[in-house]
Amino acid sequence: MEKSEEIAIDVLSWLASEPELFNRFLGLSGLEASQLRQAATQPGFFAGVLEFLINHEPTLLKYCEASNEKPEHVAQAFRQLGGNLEQGY
Repeated sequence: MEKSEEIAIDVLSWLASEPELFNRFLGLSGLEASQLRQAATQPGFFAGVLEFLINHEPTLLKYCEASNEKPEHVAQAFRQLGGNLEQGY
């Protein structure tokens, strides 16, 4: 598994441990928790997970503090997974 997917999976695991953020992610994505396993097989899902994180800097920084990951590594993973560079990430 490539590093970018590993970061996205770690973000998703972290979100699952943060109920308020996890519920917000589910609400914005239109998914239910029971659908995540299937959704993870779809192209663009992991980029979407990282986009959720990147779109709210306090959440990004909270994740980075908890995981000892650098924000620029999350942004790089987002781009490698097909994230939209035009948004400035």
